[in-house]
Amino acid sequence: MSKPRAIEESASKSDFYPDGFALWALGFRPFYLLASIFAAVSILIWVAQYVGLLPAAYVRSPLWHGHEMLFGYALAVITGFLFTAGRNWSGQPTPTGATLAAFALLWIAGRVLMLTPFAIAAAVVNAAFPLAAAVALVIPFAKSRNRRNYFFVALFVLLGAAVLAMHLSWLGVLAWPERASLQVGLDVVLFIIAVMGGRVIPMFTNNGVPGAQAIRRPLVEKLALGSVLALLGADVLQAPADVIAVIALVAALAHAARLYLWQPWRTFGTPIVWVLHAAYAWIVVYLVLRALAVFGLVAEPLAVHALTIGVIGGMTIGMMTRTARGHTGRPLITDGYEVACYVLVQCAAVTRVFGAMILPHAYLATVIGSAICWAAAFALYAIRYWPILSRARLDGKPG
Repeated sequence: MSKPRAIEESASKSDFYPDGFALWALGFRPFYLLASIFAAVSILIWVAQYVGLLPAAYVRSPLWHGHEMLFGYALAVITGFLFTAGRNWSGQPTPTGATLAAFALLWIAGRVLMLTPFAIAAAVVNAAFPLAAAVALVIPFAKSRNRRNYFFVALFVLLGAAVLAMHLSWLGVLAWPERASLQVGLDVVLFIIAVMGGRVIPMFTNNGVPGAQAIRRPLVEKLALGSVLALLGADVLQAPADVIAVIALVAALAHAARLYLWQPWRTFGTPIVWVLHAAYAWIVVYLVLRALAVFGLVAEPLAVHALTIGVIGGMTIGMMTRTARGHTGRPLITDGYEVACYVLVQCAAVTRVFGAMILPHAYLATVIGSAICWAAAFALYAIRYWPILSRARLDGKPG
């Protein structure tokens, strides 16, 4: 089947770079590279500030560290992924060339402004990025009548509202807890991961693992996604803690059942697949820990880091390697570099969550150890994938 005409016209204008440089050819390229560099550098600066080696000049508090990892790192990866997938889904062009470079500069401006006293400018720029991304997605979806994916546009708008609310709360303009804005943002990203996980993990499992029979059950699918939306609604409405705990436990059961149907135990010999299953398993851990945190049985930061490191970190590193390989004409296999990235992210999650739980007296050591593992994983990715992301596809195709 030939490519849609809109894609071919876009490719002839901006997607193909005969000189071999292709950083601006498709959305995943600059945003995966920027996100990996930022993930490695920012976490080292933050932990140095956290342990007192640096003055409090990077971010003001753990909440704003969360802001940068969610609205900085995670949002960059999601944007790069959807700019790439959106083109395939719609058959229409998504940002490339100078437009894509402008998006990258807007994201960079948001990170730089967080280091300055210009709080209003930081609020405007950080809110503008997801809203601009929403516009960039709605155009190809509308042209192709791709209604199935309109909800991604709504989720980007919600992320824009969450980040703006967080800034306005800090400025004293909005009577809304900063932590609530961060939690809403986390819920939105969790929903995006749950949706995309349901679409691709069973398919990747069946395609990549001989004998696997990953399946989806409509009732389980509806309960898994619906429970995350219920959790999002509860957080927006600031529902009582016990209501949130009940929703989280129901969601944990639904996602555990969903993962079981995908047969994760069959994927151990295929790293490019098991990394996605491992990341999804952290959703269950996060939801259980969030419920337990309501009753004071575990510290809330442990639940948060099960989501941010285990789920978001694990899923993004898995998709960043897989989609970068697939969209540059490379085989969907892993070498020692990729496996090291996967293992390091899992070590970061286990150390930060279970290490701190088992060794509370060594809490600071677990924070440092986790940060080193995380930074090493994404630094390794940036070094390994820099040439892959910046050069033209091996097969000569656009993108």
